[in-house]
Amino acid sequence: MEALRVEGSGYTPKVVLDPASNTFEISGRSLPEDVSAFYGPIIEWINNYAQNPNKKTVFEFKLTYYNTASSKLLLNIMSKLEDIVADDNEVLIKWYYPEDDEDLEEAGEEYADIVDVPFESIPY
Repeated sequence: MEALRVEGSGYTPKVVLDPASNTFEISGRSLPEDVSAFYGPIIEWINNYAQNPNKKTVFEFKLTYYNTASSKLLLNIMSKLEDIVADDNEVLIKWYYPEDDEDLEEAGEEYADIVDVPFESIPY
């Protein structure tokens, strides 16, 4: 499967989805003007990946800030990862947050409570 790479900007996160190198990461700030247009291809890619995923997928979220509209799409991504787990594959979500950012820490805890996927919160 071909990798998906999106360069980040001041308003959109960097995205690397590369099964060959086992790199799955969304990092930076997520404030796209049109969240559906930005995240649509990412969710479509994950849907395709879910048909034949790696035996183990470690998906890293390294966001410094995201808006409410992005939070819904991030949950959609995590729900797709939940589907991969349901098919007896190993998935781990790593949620990185600045150690002084209680909001991002709590957001990770909330996502961990919602999705049935092994979840690590990692301060930096």
